[in-house]
Amino acid sequence: MGLTFVEATVTGSAGKLRQVQFLVDSGASYTLLPLDVWQDLGLKPKRKVTFTLADGTRMERSVSECHISLEGNDGHTPVILGEADDEPLLGIVTLENLGLMLDPFKRKLRTMQMRLS
Repeated sequence: MGLTFVEATVTGSAGKLRQVQFLVDSGASYTLLPLDVWQDLGLKPKRKVTFTLADGTRMERSVSECHISLEGNDGHTPVILGEADDEPLLGIVTLENLGLMLDPFKRKLRTMQMRLS
């Protein structure tokens, strides 16, 4: 299995922004911002959420929200406020909010095809 990385711009409520290189993790629900990034943006915890990792380990992390711009798409998204040594991950909620999906064969992001019945 290959890895897919993308660069995105994240913006805090005060308008400060940072460029972040994310690992696209189609198995992760939420996007994770590293400690130095979310602190620099001035994000504040809104609630605590318990997450279950692939191996069954449960971890509690604070969650906030920010604005994100990626490949010409932008919008607000919930984000996990990472702790020391947590790496930036781009989760499926953010991708869906932006109308994007991971093409597992080409290992690239593409626009979701929407159908109305």
